[in-house]
Amino acid sequence: MADCTQPVPETSATDGQAWGSDPNLAAEVYLRECQVQVALWDLIHTTEDGDESLDLDALSEAYKPTVETPHEGNGPLGSLLLPGMLLLAFVLSQFATLGLGAIGPVATVHIANQNISPDGFSRSAVLAGASSSTLSFPGPVIIGNKGSTFLLNVVDALTDTTMLRTTSIHWHGFFQAGSAWADGPAGVTQCPIAPGHSFLYEFQAKGQAGTFWYHSHHLSQYCDGLRGAMVVYDPADPHLHLYDVDNESTIITLADWYHVPAPSAGLVPTPDATLINGKGRYAGGPTSPLAVITVERNKRYRFRLVSISCDPNYIFSIDGHSMTIIEVDGENVQTLTVDSIQIFAGQRYSFILNTNRPVANYWVRANPNVGTTGFVGGVNSAILRYVGAPNADPVSTQTPSTNPLMEASLQPLTNLPAPGLPTLSGVDVDINLDIVFDFASLKFKVNGATFNEPSVPVLLQMLSGTPPTSLLPAGSIYTLPPNKVIQISMPGGSTGSPHPIHLHGHTFSVVRSAGSLGYNFASPVRRDVVSIGGAGDNVTIRFRTDNAGPWIMHCHIDWHLVLGLSVVFAEDVPTVASSDPPPVWDQLCPIYDQLPPGT
Repeated sequence: MADCTQPVPETSATDGQAWGSDPNLAAEVYLRECQVQVALWDLIHTTEDGDESLDLDALSEAYKPTVETPHEGNGPLGSLLLPGMLLLAFVLSQFATLGLGAIGPVATVHIANQNISPDGFSRSAVLAGASSSTLSFPGPVIIGNKGSTFLLNVVDALTDTTMLRTTSIHWHGFFQAGSAWADGPAGVTQCPIAPGHSFLYEFQAKGQAGTFWYHSHHLSQYCDGLRGAMVVYDPADPHLHLYDVDNESTIITLADWYHVPAPSAGLVPTPDATLINGKGRYAGGPTSPLAVITVERNKRYRFRLVSISCDPNYIFSIDGHSMTIIEVDGENVQTLTVDSIQIFAGQRYSFILNTNRPVANYWVRANPNVGTTGFVGGVNSAILRYVGAPNADPVSTQTPSTNPLMEASLQPLTNLPAPGLPTLSGVDVDINLDIVFDFASLKFKVNGATFNEPSVPVLLQMLSGTPPTSLLPAGSIYTLPPNKVIQISMPGGSTGSPHPIHLHGHTFSVVRSAGSLGYNFASPVRRDVVSIGGAGDNVTIRFRTDNAGPWIMHCHIDWHLVLGLSVVFAEDVPTVASSDPPPVWDQLCPIYDQLPPGT
């Protein structure tokens, strides 16, 4: 049990740097958190299975909201809450400390090094945790509700000099409307956070719900472990009637894993293993434990499949089961039933799984396009275990996929046409991005320019009054006017294909998908990561410039991003130039600039 009479720990004092650099406020926050944790312990009961559960009736009595002040409680617990803080948000932010898993939307995210062996091979990694003692791979799930304001205090405690010790985190899929400074990509919207310092990211999930994720956006650091899932729940989810279960246990993450730290791994290293929910095996390695996904028979589960990959795309399937897709990259779609999903780095899919098969164990498969392929010895695999099945490896077999996901078959739940007119020329700005790999420089070029991360972030350049034509890096900045329809076409087939391209600050309409010759202007799927396919493809997307900011668009194969495969759209420059990031943002660059190169 926590002792709230003790002095503020040093870690909490460090956290206080981001709470306005006020030690008194840091002490108050620590005291309130500690008192709430003590109060919540009394509301926890242990189930027959050994799981911990929160007694919601007792919680309501302890909080005692009123009709006049629904977000301010009058009970013993409610009196402890910080003014104006949503009860649900605050309670959920305590769950990591209480051992219940998810954190957010108000939380401290500790970044530190720790040795882990998710596939049986031990190495130091860059990990996230709700505290310095709960570091994990993947990092803790961060959750909120539609419309929640996220307050995520990132504390950099990295010490391992074989990897980057500075960091910066991107909250993938969030539009960051009015908060471009919190988007996270180093060199674009901020300078990295220095070790021994912290930074408070604040942003709102305005009108957004679904499946997201977070990861380092500083060179190739997320390949060393800094990645995790995020979920924004919608109490009025239009698909709610289709499923019975949707919680932290129904999140499935797919990750590639490397035995050599990213800075010394080479230009585009080959993954050593596939990890599903943080567990896996590598060819020739030990029989390490695999992830087990437990389900009850005859229930409908909403699984949230998240590719937190640095490189491979995966063909995902579950033996003996079909999957009904209902959400793509945070956008609801019309139901589409498939038997396999090709998922690219950064993409997310929610699907309904009906557990109507006989009680048994079934293989969950994620076959990568690079590295060790197949499933011999349990590589690229996890286990779907029905309650009542033995604790044993499955004996299920994989049948050939006859109904794979085709992106062009996805349609938004609400049929909205692509912005602009339903013709190829029906846009305000039309940009073609020609991607090539220059074997002389060993860099990618987009329309002849390699994106080299500038020493002054693009956002800081814009705030400092740099003319749009002088923004750096030269040749990689595209100025876009506000309230216009933008069309981007990206021919496929360049070295390293297929490239998954991610646009920050927006979802976009995919009017032509990889593998398709036709254009869909009437009801194209909207998403934020799209594969641009191979030779002969010409993937085409559209979006409206309704969100001011410097938004990077890049290949989500992280090694390719480091090699320059990205551009930045400087959207609505006058609005960005008049914005005002918080003072703690202003401190990032001066602190970072004092560090030795490569920190």
